[in-house]
Amino acid sequence: MAIKTMQSINGFIASDPQLTFTNGKARFYARIGIRHYEPLEGGRFRDLEPTFHDLVQFGKSAERSIELLRRGDNFIAQGSVRTYTRDNDGVEEEAEQFVAKRIGHDLNLTNYTVQRKNAAAQQAPGHDTPAARAAAPTIQRQPQLPPPAPPAPPPQPDTITR
Repeated sequence: MAIKTMQSINGFIASDPQLTFTNGKARFYARIGIRHYEPLEGGRFRDLEPTFHDLVQFGKSAERSIELLRRGDNFIAQGSVRTYTRDNDGVEEEAEQFVAKRIGHDLNLTNYTVQRKNAAAQQAPGHDTPAARAAAPTIQRQPQLPPPAPPAPPPQPDTITR
């Protein structure tokens, strides 16, 4: 079976996220920034100005995102780009928005602690179950040796006092 893939983006939340409801359906909206870089000689990169875009998410995922995402958070989102027509002061123009199916904090740029709801119920069959743990080999770690003693100070020259 082929690996299922989707478009994804990474960036930062540039505005205060908003949650609205239309016909009882939640809609998460945030203005996002995407950083861009220019490769330089020697494997270095130069920061370019970020670009700014609209990100939306719908349903229960939108309600969860409004609880967890704040302005300035670095994120990774999976979904698709949607092009639509909007009215800008009486002039119709085409615009794009990223429609996120999934979104979360960028692990490369965010430190946090995971608090699992019900770890036992979320385990994949045959993986970290009590039966699998009982059958797995136990690793015995050797106690760490104490650090080596610091080197002796260099000998001091003899001094003569009169």
